[in-house]
Amino acid sequence: MFGVKPYLNFNGNCEEAINYYKDCLGGEVEFMQRYGDSPMGGEGMNDKILHTQVKIGDSIIMASDNPPGQPSTSGSNISLAIGTDDVAKAETMFDKMAEGGEITMPMQETFWAERFGMLTDKFGINWMFNCDKPHEESEQVAA
Repeated sequence: MFGVKPYLNFNGNCEEAINYYKDCLGGEVEFMQRYGDSPMGGEGMNDKILHTQVKIGDSIIMASDNPPGQPSTSGSNISLAIGTDDVAKAETMFDKMAEGGEITMPMQETFWAERFGMLTDKFGINWMFNCDKPHEESEQVAA
């Protein structure tokens, strides 16, 4: 399947972050490989994540821990968007992800969404939660 799959890099806490996302968003870890299970293993890295993939709904997030000497900067260079048509589910996921993070826009109704909110989670990753407004059936006029 062709599509965009966000890839997240962490400075040693990839497994914690992926398990957090899996638990908060109802996902499933489909694949996880450690540096120690590859030719890239080495002192202090064997238990770190070389590559992992978590499925959330119809989407995939991939991630890894950075090799020593190649740290990444968490922050504003990526946002991950979660869409649903279930207001309660959107609010529950948002509330869980907000724990330990910072809400940049509280969940609220907007002109395009039944609910929309933005936050930066406790790992420094930006998230957008969107719950579309229901589509109204077009009225048919009897002739």
